[in-house]
Amino acid sequence: MSLSANVDDLETLEIQLLLEAVFRRYGFDFRDYAYSSIQRRIRQCVDEEKAHGITELQAKLLHDPTVMERFLLKITINVTSMFRDPDFYRAFRARVVPELRNQAFIRLWHVGCSTGEEVYSMAILLREEGLYSKCRIYATDMNEGVLAQAKSGIFPLSLLREYTGNYLQAGGTGSFSEYYTAGYDHVIFQHSLSENVVFAQHNLVTDGSFNDFHVILCRNVMIYFNDVLTARVHGLLYESLAVAGFLCLGNGETIKFTPHENCYDPFDSSERIYRRIT
Repeated sequence: MSLSANVDDLETLEIQLLLEAVFRRYGFDFRDYAYSSIQRRIRQCVDEEKAHGITELQAKLLHDPTVMERFLLKITINVTSMFRDPDFYRAFRARVVPELRNQAFIRLWHVGCSTGEEVYSMAILLREEGLYSKCRIYATDMNEGVLAQAKSGIFPLSLLREYTGNYLQAGGTGSFSEYYTAGYDHVIFQHSLSENVVFAQHNLVTDGSFNDFHVILCRNVMIYFNDVLTARVHGLLYESLAVAGFLCLGNGETIKFTPHENCYDPFDSSERIYRRIT
């Protein structure tokens, strides 16, 4: 065996030990995340924390909660924007909304909501379609820091041009500026948009299902998981979704080749919207 192979094996072992330590100390389970992604982010953390290797980073994580907070922000990828993937929102408005109108009360679960941009986007869409008053959106994430930001409804003013463009492409029927108040370098979205939203901490890896939803949005979350964890999460989503309910995945995700593939119909294949049939 070559020396380089030994070095690679040692790094793999160090990463495994670090992830096991994080799980035992803090309860966050990253052991089944895609290895190449987690490896890259751990290496970045080593550099940013000025640690002399992964083993030293592990010691810092175990003994300093502030280091753990920074690690969590690095490991949990928080890529989001208002009306991200506008075509999805157009499809949801055109195809899913008519199916929801017959419900007396609508429960939606936004999984991995990050800093909340996509939650507020859905709230705006539902308001414009006259459904928001009979909706409850459960917005969950494993990271308390990003949840706090989501609850605030405060976003950088510099992003509003992009967000406004996305809103128009997504089929928005009003004026986007009606939904927020601009400050010096930020905007605050109307409190009424979060009145029917419950922000809560939930860990897809370790926590169970907690409701019977008409819509579950789990978009661009599982692309960072390995096959074992992806299958587990699909089981959790299936258990949490009502029959005839809608599962909305990201463009890089699919229900195919999962244990629950035959439990869904492809309601809108191009936008990864599936309907539970059993």
